Amino acid sequence: MKAMILAAGRGKRMMPLTATMPKPMLEVAGKPLLEYHIKRLADAGITDIVINLAWQGEKIREYFADGSAFGVSIQYSDEPEGGLETAGGIVRALPALCNETDTFIVINGDIFTDYAVHDLSRLHLLPGEAHLVLVENPPHNPDGDFPLAHQSTHTQAYTFAGIGLYHKDFFNGVQEQFVALGPMLRAGLAQGSVSTELYLGQWHDIGTPERLVEINNAVEHTYVG
Repeated sequence: MKAMILAAGRGKRMMPLTATMPKPMLEVAGKPLLEYHIKRLADAGITDIVINLAWQGEKIREYFADGSAFGVSIQYSDEPEGGLETAGGIVRALPALCNETDTFIVINGDIFTDYAVHDLSRLHLLPGEAHLVLVENPPHNPDGDFPLAHQSTHTQAYTFAGIGLYHKDFFNGVQEQFVALGPMLRAGLAQGSVSTELYLGQWHDIGTPERLVEINNAVEHTYVG
């Protein structure tokens, strides 16, 4: 199985830290967020990784190169200035993600978590399906994003962790252009083609400079691996 790490976003809320640096290269305990994801994927035996690039993408390419120094093989999916949003970026990367298998993992590059990604590789999806990891709502997202798949849409919503497993056919008909993933996931939940799980372990969305400071203080320069 292959994995894609989303790293093309502009990171406007992280300014001025992202003025000359892509958000997933911001550091927690002295290492870029991306490096934690790559290490966890490698530890799970997932060594074929695709990273999409747009804003300051050359910084990522320079640091990780082909991935061999980190025990993985990295391919890069270059996007135009401004990126293609989540779904559009995934569609552009599909040829690299699905030349051997029909399912793949996608992880947001700007989160910090100890989620065991090897659990996703054990799941079997039918064509057109997707599986999402949800977490309890943090203070900055009190209303959540999605309910659990077996719940009514009018019950408790949880926050999308930015971690998911997708069958390539979930993106059938989606064009390689600026397309958001959220509406597709909501439609899939309503249609029964998207399953969910609730993860109660460590998870942080590094969305603002203040949250970056908070997680660095919490980690206290210890590696979570």
